[in-house]
Amino acid sequence: MSNVAAPGHGHSPAEIADPHAALEAGADAAQAAVGHAAEHLAVEVDKGAALTEYVLGHVANSYEWHLPFGVHINLPPWLSLHALMLVIVSTALVALFSMLYRRDRVPSGLTNLLETLIVFVRDDICIPNLGKEDGRRLAPLILTFFFFILGLNLIGLIPIFATATGNVNVTGALALITLSMMIFGAILKNGIGGFIGTFIPHGVPLPVLVILTPIEFIGIFIKAFALMIRLFANLLAGHIALFCIIGLLYVVGIAALPALGMAVGIYCLEIFVAFLQAYVFSLLSAMFIGMMLHPEH
Repeated sequence: MSNVAAPGHGHSPAEIADPHAALEAGADAAQAAVGHAAEHLAVEVDKGAALTEYVLGHVANSYEWHLPFGVHINLPPWLSLHALMLVIVSTALVALFSMLYRRDRVPSGLTNLLETLIVFVRDDICIPNLGKEDGRRLAPLILTFFFFILGLNLIGLIPIFATATGNVNVTGALALITLSMMIFGAILKNGIGGFIGTFIPHGVPLPVLVILTPIEFIGIFIKAFALMIRLFANLLAGHIALFCIIGLLYVVGIAALPALGMAVGIYCLEIFVAFLQAYVFSLLSAMFIGMMLHPEH
């Protein structure tokens, strides 16, 4: 039998590819693919880093104020970003109540809104939990808590500002004021003996008192700690979730456009949470202080 290939089924030497050239072409293609993937990965990493910087710049404390269009303001060593937010809100509240809010004229517009909130805090938070006399006397403190926390919460929803109530040091300072009123306010009102008597329930056997009294004493610090963590955790978590969802538009692009609707919904929810957390902190502070001032109740 002949070993000659049939016409049309053979390959000339020119038609046979050079194996070295094929290997080089494959290596070049693989290197180009790897390079393209590396460039794409680098872009995504840069976007992720930018998103992380944006979110942390909004919720974390620093000495730089990040403004739109890449503008950064370096703050002095004695003034951090969250401290600046405290100054801004404090100044705004002083201006609001000293210039715009006037009790010598009929409330209207913004003044009417402020009047409604003031009456609500005084009549529904202070007096029921502190009594009529102490409620009116301590109403300025509880009102300061309410409006100050509300202002910090709302200003944190504006992109060019930061969330100071997402800083545990800020919420800890506010809780420390409540704790001071629980201790020193009770001592001033009831005396040292009355303050100590708060931790000694009547009609309890002595062996039980040995266990119960230290628990009652530690309880006042646990209440203050709960105030601190409750406000800090709610504001920090909510703002991180909100700005991470908004950041998806930057990282993923147009494919993440449906997340914008979710972000709008969470933003509206955060406005509600801003009022709610100001109310809860004020209510619990009034309750805790009232429990120490009036242990018989």
